[in-house]
Amino acid sequence: MSAQAYEFKAEIQQLLNILVHSLYTERDIFLRELISNASDALSRVQFELLTNREVLDPDAELKITIACDQDQRTLTIRETGIGMTRDEIVENLGTIAHSGAAEFLKKLQAEKKPADVIGQFGVGFYSVYMVADEVAVTSRSYRPEAQAVRWTSKGDNTYTLEDAEKTDRGTEIVVHLKEDAAEYAQDWKIEQIIKKHSDFVSFPIQTKDHAVNQQTALWRQAPREVTDEQYANFYRQLTLDFEAPLQHIHFVADVPVDVHAVLFIPAKHERGMFSLRKDDGLKLYSRKILIQEYFKDLLPSYFRFVQGVVDSEDLPLNVSRESIQNNRAMAKLKSTLTHKIIGELEELGEKEAAKYTQFWKEFGLFVKEGVATDVGQQADLAKLLRFKTQRSGEEWVSLSTYVQRMKADQTAIYYILGDDPASIARSPHLDYFRQHDLEVLYLTDPVDSFLVVSLKEFDGKKLQNVDDAALDLPKSDQPIASKVADDDYAQLVARIKTVLGDKITEVRESQMLTDSPCRLVSPEEAAERDMQRVKRLLGQDYAIPKKIMEINRGHQLMADLAALARGGQNDVLLDASIQQLYESALLVEGLLPNPAEMAPRIQLLMEAALRRA
Repeated sequence: MSAQAYEFKAEIQQLLNILVHSLYTERDIFLRELISNASDALSRVQFELLTNREVLDPDAELKITIACDQDQRTLTIRETGIGMTRDEIVENLGTIAHSGAAEFLKKLQAEKKPADVIGQFGVGFYSVYMVADEVAVTSRSYRPEAQAVRWTSKGDNTYTLEDAEKTDRGTEIVVHLKEDAAEYAQDWKIEQIIKKHSDFVSFPIQTKDHAVNQQTALWRQAPREVTDEQYANFYRQLTLDFEAPLQHIHFVADVPVDVHAVLFIPAKHERGMFSLRKDDGLKLYSRKILIQEYFKDLLPSYFRFVQGVVDSEDLPLNVSRESIQNNRAMAKLKSTLTHKIIGELEELGEKEAAKYTQFWKEFGLFVKEGVATDVGQQADLAKLLRFKTQRSGEEWVSLSTYVQRMKADQTAIYYILGDDPASIARSPHLDYFRQHDLEVLYLTDPVDSFLVVSLKEFDGKKLQNVDDAALDLPKSDQPIASKVADDDYAQLVARIKTVLGDKITEVRESQMLTDSPCRLVSPEEAAERDMQRVKRLLGQDYAIPKKIMEINRGHQLMADLAALARGGQNDVLLDASIQQLYESALLVEGLLPNPAEMAPRIQLLMEAALRRA
């Protein structure tokens, strides 16, 4: 039959223009789409051969062959797949109209971006016109009696059909490249695209008589079939990080969504200078075809350090297959992966403490971020937390361990906030807790202020700051012996109030201090006290929180200050000492905005002390 010309429907030309100029963001995508179609055709004939050997070329090797011709500026893709009859080639290459082009255009004209349009419109083949002046498709069906047919189009409003001479089964696509797309007639360019987008297609992709693609996707294998060395090699190939990953997670499931994933937790937080991964996000595949290089929506942001690949056949791809739609399947997939990582980390903490400690030192801040921001996962994430305490030494303590070590009459989990362990260890808030051997968590990271605002309890035990004014603690068995008479105490309190003014809300006698002269505690209504610390660290407008000053009547320093205050004397040394006590307490708590301002006062106190010595 001689060539016959056919006209596309009116909307097809408009849609082709959109596909070529607007829909795809990367020209290389066209080859991924053609290879995907070829792989689908091979899969279909492979399935047919399971039950039917009465097909054309039953013993033909299932493969994809790509040939470049720079002189002719052509690219030829051949496969030995299912092939197409005349009617099938009209239907399949007219899929744009068949799949609802008019509805697609309507959505685009309603100013919806292509990525917002849900559904498969069969437009992958037509991405070839980003690089092609003309495309010729010659195909012969697997049915022995079928006649070969050739479809040709320049991507305008017409295409032609004619009988063709083709003795073997499958489809051949000849792409006549545009002048500005001549690079796609070079073998190195084609192999580069294959390695990036189609490396794990199940069938061999050959150029110049050698297979370019790996074919076997490690994540598609059963975990029991993969060795530690293979995981390490795959991680190195993925990241170019030559330090073995701290942990790998190989996950295969078909409910609630289909997913094949291999995830890695790196040994170090910082990427090496030669790292292949320049951004956060997982490599996202659909049926072993790369969809996105850095996909950030499959894990919560606090797991952004996780590397790896995810492959799912349930992904709701957008029309260009360059991105995916956010829908219920995506939410389930994200939830499934998140739970898997949390579970693996919890098991690591229980079975390999040393290895988990390494993880915590590198990535603990990310876990704390998750506890502070993800209410839905907070209870599980809290099990991953680790802290130092005043009695832990080199040990990192989990909240579960803390609860197990609580005293019988202890009702709360106690913590203290500060800039570093050294300053916290000198905190007057710990006097009572040291005396009664009550463990206190050290919280020294900036994110800890957000953490305790969000995490109110663990295992039914309330988290409580040791600077709370209303701590419910047993009375000490050894009451403090006062060294300050009542009258002198009253005069000292009055002087403190005069010197500090509205910097404090109240001065009162402490029932908890033993070794320290005073401490600052937070009033019950001070809801944002912990966030003030964050504002200071971030350089934002910061107001020193107003505190209650508790003084220790059993401390010699307070007795000496009371002696100076006796009779209402206005003593410069007394006032400087009071101011210094206050700012020293702020400094220990990490709340003093400018410690350097204390230097002149300290010098004054030293000079006065030496004169009176």
